[in-house]
Amino acid sequence: MKIESITLREIHMPLVHCFETSFGRVYGRRILLVGVEADGVRGWGECVAGEDPYYSSEWTETAWPTIKNYLAPLLMASALEVGRDCEARFARVRGHRMAKAALENAVWDAEARQKQLPLWKLLGGTRREIACGVSIGIQDSPEQLLQKIETELAAGYRRIKIKVKPGWDLNVLEKIRSRWADIVLSVDANSAYTLDQVEHLRKFDAFKLLMMEQPLWNDEIYLHARLQKSIQTAICLDESILNARDADFALEIGAARIINIKVGRVGGFTEAKKIHDVALRHDVPVWCGGMLESGVGRSHNIALSTLENFRLPGDVSASKRYWKEDIIEPEVEVRADGMIAISDAPGTGYQVREDLVRKFTVREETFRAGK
Repeated sequence: MKIESITLREIHMPLVHCFETSFGRVYGRRILLVGVEADGVRGWGECVAGEDPYYSSEWTETAWPTIKNYLAPLLMASALEVGRDCEARFARVRGHRMAKAALENAVWDAEARQKQLPLWKLLGGTRREIACGVSIGIQDSPEQLLQKIETELAAGYRRIKIKVKPGWDLNVLEKIRSRWADIVLSVDANSAYTLDQVEHLRKFDAFKLLMMEQPLWNDEIYLHARLQKSIQTAICLDESILNARDADFALEIGAARIINIKVGRVGGFTEAKKIHDVALRHDVPVWCGGMLESGVGRSHNIALSTLENFRLPGDVSASKRYWKEDIIEPEVEVRADGMIAISDAPGTGYQVREDLVRKFTVREETFRAGK
């Protein structure tokens, strides 16, 4: 596969509703899209880096020059056999996993389109439909949160996840469980707590949670193992798992009973598949988290979620939850039973609406092989 050109675009998309975590509140997204031209087909990728270096040290303004000055030239230096070859090609660049994933996933999409295969089949997926959950950010009041939960349950979503932080945790969980005693419920702390709050975290056990996601430091594994021994609720690791080695270590020492795999965060499909396989070997379920992606990144999450060990509902929810207009057609839709049907169309199964991409674009640059 000869990469002929790479086009990098920044698009601005306003969210339907603001989204708040322990890092703060966002009202829209600055998204970097990558288009890769190879052998007459175009593959699309999305960089999930945020607008600020809060969730990760990567952010929009590190991803653009990293792709332009390092990753794009490496990718175009010579032909590739398959998408998974990108990982070795990018190995000399340390870190910058979100930037790498944008390019690698675009190449996987191009390979699938070239071979006239659905991307999910190229990845080795087996599921013809995937179960969906939702992630609900911190709200202005508990009553507003309850209203949002009611809306999402009515839409058929199979798991509710709420963001928590000190001061917005036990009080809202009590209200949720008073109203819905048996819904599948989990919490995501985004590293909002410390180990000296173990007595407080132990109180979460009373709410029959599916999981507590990333309660401690984003770069910590060992102390999560200590915490897991002290609480009944299953810990799920997200930010701490950068690669398959991290996953193997975390599961070996009992730091988590569940792992969240975000393909756009771990460097692309190749590493995401390796993490999946490690968890499968340990008989630990995985699920696919979201990063407020446009339809491009959302379609990649859907393809990844067809792999065997994605046993729990992911954050792969409908386009309309986030965007008035998504940049793909058809938009991602969730059935009334909380499932997404998997397309057999080549590539991701969705077409990028280039008219909307142009409408939302605020900067663009194309890099060509040999120039």
